[in-house]
Amino acid sequence: MNANSLVGTHDVLMVTLDTLRYDVAVEALAAGETPVLRRVLPGGAWEERHSPGTFTYAAHHAFFAGFLPTPAKAGRHSRRFALRFAGSETTGAETTVFDSPDIVSGFASRGYHTLCVGGVGFFNMQNPLGCVLPGLFAEKHWRPELGVTEHRSTEFQVAQVSASLAALPEEKRCFTFLNVSALHQPNRFYVPGAPVDSKHTQGAALAYVDSQLRALFTAVSRRAPCFVMIGSDHGTAYGEDGYTGHRLAHPVVTTVPWAEFTLPRGWSLS
Repeated sequence: MNANSLVGTHDVLMVTLDTLRYDVAVEALAAGETPVLRRVLPGGAWEERHSPGTFTYAAHHAFFAGFLPTPAKAGRHSRRFALRFAGSETTGAETTVFDSPDIVSGFASRGYHTLCVGGVGFFNMQNPLGCVLPGLFAEKHWRPELGVTEHRSTEFQVAQVSASLAALPEEKRCFTFLNVSALHQPNRFYVPGAPVDSKHTQGAALAYVDSQLRALFTAVSRRAPCFVMIGSDHGTAYGEDGYTGHRLAHPVVTTVPWAEFTLPRGWSLS
């Protein structure tokens, strides 16, 4: 897929399913719990990748510098988007190279509107730290109902994306970033009566998120064809080898699901 053929003609959507583990994503797909994702993922499957960060802030700084999760197989893998710097070994002929400090301003320099709909605390704009990442975007949104404590957060996030895109002129291309908060702790409320977060409750959270993706993909493809990047920024440990949480280099944290695909204009799930 040549990214240079997409920039200027396609809208671009980046979705991070914050904290989603690779094994949870694969198991949910196999169990039929994520039917929308099964329809859009290339080959109906997630790609296994390695994240450049072990928690949200670090991973997204890398993402916005063009360093998306790396395919979990040997070899040198060219990136879709990159920033110009001497000595880059993963910038290829099909890489879109921006002369900018981050890909967000890179898209803006190519005439794109940039939209951020936040989720977890690093996007909440409630303090200086929470303003750093959303501050890269021309338009940014966060409210408590988009955050980790709201069990309908994805529904509200998708509604915000839809409203923001509907307000743009149809000819204006847009780079949309959505940080989905539902997979992050706490996610136990997606399984009634569950006392703690677990792989099971994160899987239930993913099933909820999947139920909202049809509306998201319909919204982002209404104006133009849309190139989609969707996956996790990092996983989390639920007791494996004595570890709990993330910001640690355990395989359940560093191994993430990822997918890239194009939705035609007017896409619908028939």
